[in-house]
Amino acid sequence: MTARPRDLGPVVSRAALVVAVGLAGVLLAVAGRYGYHRDELYFLAASRHLAWGYPDQGPLVPALARLADSVASGSLVALRLPSALLAAGTVLVSALVAREVGGGRRAQAIAAACTAVSALVLAAGHLLSTTTPDLFAWSLVTWLALRASRSYGSRLWLVVGAASGLALLVKPLVLFLLAALVAGVAISGPRRLLRDPWVWGGAVVAAAIATPYVLWQAAHGWPQLDMAQAISSGSSGSSQPRWLLLPMQLVMVSPFLAPVWIAGLVGLFRDPALRRVRFLGWAYVVLAALFLVTGGKPYYLAQLTPALLGVGAVPVARWARTTTRIAVLGAGIALSGAVNAVIALPLLPAEDIGPVLAVNYDAGETVGWQTLTTDVSRAVDGLAPSERASAVILAANYGEAGALDRFGRGLPPVFSGHNGYGDWGPPAERSAPVIVVGYRDPARLDHLFAECQRVGTVDNRLGVDNDEQGAPITRCDGPRSTWAGIWPDVRHLG
Repeated sequence: MTARPRDLGPVVSRAALVVAVGLAGVLLAVAGRYGYHRDELYFLAASRHLAWGYPDQGPLVPALARLADSVASGSLVALRLPSALLAAGTVLVSALVAREVGGGRRAQAIAAACTAVSALVLAAGHLLSTTTPDLFAWSLVTWLALRASRSYGSRLWLVVGAASGLALLVKPLVLFLLAALVAGVAISGPRRLLRDPWVWGGAVVAAAIATPYVLWQAAHGWPQLDMAQAISSGSSGSSQPRWLLLPMQLVMVSPFLAPVWIAGLVGLFRDPALRRVRFLGWAYVVLAALFLVTGGKPYYLAQLTPALLGVGAVPVARWARTTTRIAVLGAGIALSGAVNAVIALPLLPAEDIGPVLAVNYDAGETVGWQTLTTDVSRAVDGLAPSERASAVILAANYGEAGALDRFGRGLPPVFSGHNGYGDWGPPAERSAPVIVVGYRDPARLDHLFAECQRVGTVDNRLGVDNDEQGAPITRCDGPRSTWAGIWPDVRHLG
């Protein structure tokens, strides 16, 4: 493997560009199918409470939601446009990594194609989420670090810092990447980077950009740390047992394409031509250990695979020189794209996505929100006219609350204790009766209210067994304390 000349510009091949544009087109073509994801409903709610931080994220994604909804209110295509563009950007960065480690046009095309059809990129690119900009940021920071490591005193480290600072305004996960890269350099070199003033200048730039979010967290008691602990304990719907962290890496891209990024990882340790960037391989090992210890989600570690696909595309391009091998690689890419598209994108009829839920929990969280609102509206219609003026709705999670805020015209005010919604409550004192949605444990309601009676059930009418299907709708009266008194028991993170 031959190192690229120092003056080679960061230009992607035409094939890689075509793949990236094609991916964005596919994502936008299907963006309007099904409906909002629970997180998107939450981001839209948060966009009406813009702040420098939230208990579970930084300010950037709610700001994007606010912008998209201001330009085209109610349009899923507009809301998901940033994600489609960021997914395409991730594809291009993977190709740039291939170029950085000596790959020509064939290697860039392979890196772009493998990244574009990966399950992680397709799923992240379909929805507006914190994962999509974070995935792009991880890829971008990694590529910039590889380029900046070419020489001592590169001002490109300031750009690394700026990209990292913006990533911190999404969520603090990029800190793990930065720590792992530093550890990788300390283990394998080039250790002179640890003395490079431009590296530390980049750290100052990142800290400066992230300062408003850090100050918000400090002023609110560092809720992000509590959030991390809740995720580690498995409270998130997409959490997995720790022992699955490493096996899941084989499917986050595709089992058929795992050999490509594994070749990249192995090459970082064995290929003498990659000694300068060997710290990336060690960074992956360090991240795997960190996430095993802290209980990170499998996709956290998989966010480094677009860069590894870029590295692995170079030896794969050398390998795929015969007609048979080219056909094998093409079949792997095509089959991965077909399978991952069905799993990650809304291609099947909504009523038929039951089997998909076994591998893609998030698919189930994009259906049923309008029917949930209809079911709650029926319960509200059962209130006496004199009760409507002081009634409120209490939802168990931010998805339910966000749906009711989005679709529930004429409904009483909606509250929830979940994540950021907890900061936007409690209701005014003497708010009663309370229509409670999604609280499945009667004992929990008995702890909060003197009297509760079930008045309905959530049904998405599709037979989709998602988190909301069959959730009770309950009328409660007589809070056992003031709303301010019971609100700490209502608030929760996860």
